Amino acid sequence: MNSQQGTQPNGGGQQPLYMQPPREAMEYLCADCGAKNEIKPREPIRCRECGHRIMYKKRTKRSAYL
Repeated sequence: MNSQQGTQPNGGGQQPLYMQPPREAMEYLCADCGAKNEIKPREPIRCRECGHRIMYKKRTKRSAYL
């Protein structure tokens, strides 16, 4: 068995074989005025209508199997 085998499964400095999907904007509801806001990653959490900073994440429509 080679001592190098198993330490670098993707061939060294190459990128991994799997790709993560790009993050999209998530939809949030304002706790104060109820407006729908799409907020992207690294964007400040603030309602665009009233400026309130408490937001509720909308539930997913994907069913969960346990």
